[in-house]
Formats: sequence, structure tokens, C-alpha cells
Amino acid sequence: MRARLAALGLVLLAFFPVAGRAQTPAGRLEGMWSDPPVTPDGLFCFFACTDAGLARLNALLDDPANDARPFQELQAQAKRFEREYLRDLLTPAARAGYPLDPAEDPGFLRCEPWGAVRQVFAPHQIEIRQRAGALELRYGEWDGRRTVYFDGRAPASAAPTAMGHALGRWEGETLVVETSGIAANIIMLPDLQAMGHHSDQMRLVERFTRSADGAALHLTATLTDARTFRQPVVYKKIWRWAPEQQIAPYDACEPPTEFKKGVQR
Repeated sequence: MRARLAALGLVLLAFFPVAGRAQTPAGRLEGMWSDPPVTPDGLFCFFACTDAGLARLNALLDDPANDARPFQELQAQAKRFEREYLRDLLTPAARAGYPLDPAEDPGFLRCEPWGAVRQVFAPHQIEIRQRAGALELRYGEWDGRRTVYFDGRAPASAAPTAMGHALGRWEGETLVVETSGIAANIIMLPDLQAMGHHSDQMRLVERFTRSADGAALHLTATLTDARTFRQPVVYKKIWRWAPEQQIAPYDACEPPTEFKKGVQR
């Protein structure tokens, strides 16, 4: 099974050219990235994933008893395990509202753009561009935008905002982004199949690195919110280099006219 997925991944990388290495760390990350490579890790981390979930997936893939089972079935089993793992890390208060009823999602009900903690792990494109003293992160989902400042400036307002206040620094070729001042909103645990609420105490530390071959962008993000999680939680995500893609204005959302409330708990 791993061999079939690896072969498909090589075909995909051959189709999408890899950019040459840039001279500066910012230049090395700059450009357009999109959906992950077709590898077991890439498919599993389409939204986000955890080390616990990846370990469960790898154990299933390595078990000869599963050789005849399709990858999608093993992935779904590992995702169920991962959702339970994350649910167990919720505080009692956060668990009381889990899972979120989709009918309570303002993005679904009123086409309200996502907040930072959901936007960071959105599928599809992320575009990184250098600006004067800053980096701009633009996302295909909702055409969301974040500005990462490198001068240590204070936020423009003391009140939390949907995207928060992001400060960046370089540790070698790793981009580190620390975001605070994030308004209470919705969090994926770790995808749209299981969501909950986070508080305005959320702090997000992202670490972006490019793979040695330049073909993939890796994100490791630590989420700290004592009102939501009993301990810091680490998510991972992967994008592939996709210079041929563009982000279009996000203007096709239509609020639903009919829907049913209620989720299975």
C-alpha cells in the first residue's frame, strides 16, 4: 500500500515543478503552496493532524493484516482515533460544547470568514509574500489574510480580533510566528468533522519549514488555551509547492435556506 501511494506522489511531483532555492529564509518560503502531496502523511494531514494520529495511521499501514484494506478505510479509522484523542484533551467546559452543531457555525449560517485558529489549517492554497518589514499570508479558503510583523510592534487595539496579532522571527530557515489577541471562535479538532469552541486566551505558535527538496511546506503549530485544552496541543500540516495556482476572490458563499440542527454526541 505504501508503495502505491509513494508512486502516485512521485508522479504528482514530476507534474508540479519545484522552485529553486532562494538566498534568504523569507525568499525560500515565498510563493504559492497548495493541497498536500499524495503521500500517507499528506493525505492524513489535509486539514491538520497530530503525532498521535500519524502514529496510529502508520501502525495500521505497517500491520500485514491490513494489506487488503483500502487506504481510505485505514485513514478513517486513524482519524476516529485522533478525534477521540483530542476530545480527551478538552477541559470539562470545552467538552460540554463538543462537538459543535454545524447549525451553530457562523461560517455556515451567515458566510462569516473563519477566525485565525481555523484559517491556519484551512485546505487548499496558502501564499506567502514579503512586504516592508512583514510577511503576508493569504489563504485560498475565504481569501483570508494575515500580516506577520517582524518589528515587535504592539497590537493596534487591546481588544481581541478574529485574526489576532502575529509577530514573526527567523530561527535559521524556520519561520516562527506567535499570534495572540485572538477572539474566541471555532476550532477544528482536527477537521470539519469535529469542531468546538476556543476562548480568547488562545495563543498560537507556528513553525514553517521547507523540505530539503523544496517540494513541501511543513507547519508545526502549538495551540495553548487553558480554557479549552488541559495541555498545549500540537497540530501539523503539509502543503506542496504550486506556483501555477492563483487565489480567486471568495465570493461564492451562500447562506443555507434549509438545514437541520443537531449532531450525534
